[in-house]
Amino acid sequence: MFFAYLQVYISSSLKAPENVAQNSLIWSCFPFFSAAVDESELLSVPDGWVEPAFTRDDNPRGLLEESSFATLFPKYREAYLKECWPLVERALGEGHIKASLDLIEGSMTVCTTRKTFDPYAIVRARDLIKLLARSVPFEQAVRILQDDVACDIIKVGTLVRNRERFVKRRQRLIGPKGSTLKALELLTNCYVMVQGNTVSALGPYNGLKEVRKVVMDTMKNIHPIYNIKMLMIKRELSKDPELRTQSWERFLPTFRHKNLNKRKEPKKKSVKKEYTPFPPAQPESQIDKELATGEFFLREHVKKRKKMEMIKVKQAEALTKKKEERNKAFIPPKEKPFQSKTPKAPTESKLDIQAIKDKVKKAKTKKLGAPPVNQTPPTSSTNKKKKSKNKG
Repeated sequence: MFFAYLQVYISSSLKAPENVAQNSLIWSCFPFFSAAVDESELLSVPDGWVEPAFTRDDNPRGLLEESSFATLFPKYREAYLKECWPLVERALGEGHIKASLDLIEGSMTVCTTRKTFDPYAIVRARDLIKLLARSVPFEQAVRILQDDVACDIIKVGTLVRNRERFVKRRQRLIGPKGSTLKALELLTNCYVMVQGNTVSALGPYNGLKEVRKVVMDTMKNIHPIYNIKMLMIKRELSKDPELRTQSWERFLPTFRHKNLNKRKEPKKKSVKKEYTPFPPAQPESQIDKELATGEFFLREHVKKRKKMEMIKVKQAEALTKKKEERNKAFIPPKEKPFQSKTPKAPTESKLDIQAIKDKVKKAKTKKLGAPPVNQTPPTSSTNKKKKSKNKG
């Protein structure tokens, strides 16, 4: 009887079309009632469906206990928060949330009042002061008070050990003149703020999921341009109503690392021996070696004499090696055999005198600034003057 009454109550309370999502969640908790509900109604959500806003009629008696949240802010945010704090109080006053700013301690506090009827309003107020402490401007942070907007503060400071490498990857996320960050904002409909060791994102739930994936991949040394290209393709595919219910894996590109360093092979390669079930043979001891050679049965003075002889032999070998090394410097190098150079016989060449005369004549005929070859003979007047001078 209890289950029958429960089924009647749930079906009567969730007949409204706007409670389809809640209906599916409740029926999933009671699998024995699955036959009474149509699965097509549970899986399909009408386009443009918006959840109704939470009003005072939903909670006329208010809250029983007071809840409060506080957060610290850095010193450089004090001047900005002092200017915009009246706007913060006015925005939170609409939800009957009390806000206080403590400049001495450097903290912001929000708490509920007796007039507060929305239990989730204090959580949104907590997110608001967190975003303001993370250098998000008030014009963007106040959007968190809307129903379809959420926030995500991603901590990236501990993802990369090397500080220089972390700064480079963080700058790669921002891009030249903020172009990469702007493209990410346009594709996800989210506001993204990179500040210090955190990345603050503000927008719809689906967009926040994509932003977190791009940020985490960037810190893992995957360039954000690859994820941005994937988002662009998904955006175009979502416009087609036929492809909404299909898999998009065939349209999405697969990016692979091309410049991978090959693994260096070790200099000494260890070769595995063949497996044998028997253990290795036990090494021979010194006594076994003496028994094999017969030294074990000799007397002590004979053993000592043999040892001394072995030592002397080794010393003599070492001395000969040292002498050879010293004498290497005095050994003259091998000279190459002397080869007398035989003079080459002069090549007898007959000179063509007539050809040389012809060349000289041709050279004289050319005009290269020199006087011509056939000069005009001097006149008779000049000859007479010369004769007269000679007579005088």
